[in-house]
Amino acid sequence: MSYSGDYLNDNYDSEYGEEEVKSKINICKENIENGRTFAHLDLIEEVIQLCLEYDFIEDGLFLVDALIEAAPYNSEAWQFKGILLNNTFNFEQANHCFEKALSMNPNDVESFINKSIAEDNLGMFEEAIASLVRALEIEPGNEETLFNLGVLYEKKEKYDEAVHYFDRAIAADPQYLEAWYELGYCYENTNQLDKALAAYDKYLEFDPNSFTGWYNKGIVLLRLEKYESSINSFELSIALKDDFSSSWFNCGYSYAKVGRIEDSLNAYKTANELDPYDETVLFNMGQVYEELGSFQKAIRCYTQSIKLDGEYYEAFLARGYCYDAVGKYQLALKDFNRAITLTNTPDDAWFAIADLEYSLGNLHESIDNYQKALEINRDNFEAWRKLAETYIEIGQWLESLKAYDECLRINPKEANSFYGKAKINFLLGHTQDAIECLKAAFELNPNIRNEFTKDYPEVKTSKLFTKLLDENKQ
Repeated sequence: MSYSGDYLNDNYDSEYGEEEVKSKINICKENIENGRTFAHLDLIEEVIQLCLEYDFIEDGLFLVDALIEAAPYNSEAWQFKGILLNNTFNFEQANHCFEKALSMNPNDVESFINKSIAEDNLGMFEEAIASLVRALEIEPGNEETLFNLGVLYEKKEKYDEAVHYFDRAIAADPQYLEAWYELGYCYENTNQLDKALAAYDKYLEFDPNSFTGWYNKGIVLLRLEKYESSINSFELSIALKDDFSSSWFNCGYSYAKVGRIEDSLNAYKTANELDPYDETVLFNMGQVYEELGSFQKAIRCYTQSIKLDGEYYEAFLARGYCYDAVGKYQLALKDFNRAITLTNTPDDAWFAIADLEYSLGNLHESIDNYQKALEINRDNFEAWRKLAETYIEIGQWLESLKAYDECLRINPKEANSFYGKAKINFLLGHTQDAIECLKAAFELNPNIRNEFTKDYPEVKTSKLFTKLLDENKQ
């Protein structure tokens, strides 16, 4: 919830410059020191409001203490002091001041609103809600009360309740910008992305120069996979604030999604210049370099990312793949093993080690590691597929059949798994089973018949297989 600086309402527009305000403060101090406080109460109250507006907190506290000394039963003076203390994060004393103000004026809505701010920051959620509910009983249509109730529930991730109050705040004031903004945030966090988009659009209708508004809209469009539109939003955010690294980062991600790789790289570079301590930017930059085949540059990015976060699982895994690609197998193995220690579900890392062992010709070690990956995640389709292929290479055909059966458990319409089973059944002499598997493979993917004729050129002399192929012609 915002602090009590919001006490000054939209109708209060100061025409004073900062130096004029300081001059007024000095005049008030002089009157106080000369014992003329009571004669200038109105001036002192006016200047306290200016202190709030210009963030002259210490001066404001000095003046308000003098005001309370001269008029100890002035509820507005106690409220001023509470607001000033809220803005110094002295919430306990602030809360006491609001209680004093309410003891003198128990129906003051502003005191209840500001009291709830102090209570919220003291971790007194239920008390803060109660203060705002009391304010709402006094003035049911107060949009600030409704908005602050929404914010309290939003902070507790009670988004449905928050939406209820933001909607009511907007009903009271359709141009309540902050309510539209927070409404978008609530919808975004409950995956109601179309509603979030509509709320952010409404917010931007009233405030088209909000760089955070365009950024948030871009994030929603990104989640909706509307990448071209998200690019437009992020570019507008950047145009309004060109040092906002988050917009550059997400713009880079969106560029990558539409194949604008060079633009993506440049956006990530800018994000890195603006925030050199964000390991995620460096990781994503590494991903782009990897896609471009610039493995050494990718390795440098992943290494810098790891220096910033020594437990960055994905960075170790990605750097390991790059080391593998450039033939530095021991370094790759070291990164994969490190990745395994950083997560409770390192199936990707075991899979990577298995692939590395396979490429080095260590087939039995490769099988062991695929099995370790599958112990963690039995639904890892690629691990089962590679395990099946590796079993074929070492002649364990029955084990390969079992692995292909697991592939088909995960994806019953995967044609290549049926074709793999067909080839094994031919090797085992189970011709009928092989034919059934071939039929299934051809039905799911007719192009496999071309692969079949290449793998088994002698098929042209077999009437049975010729008939089978003819039946599955496109």
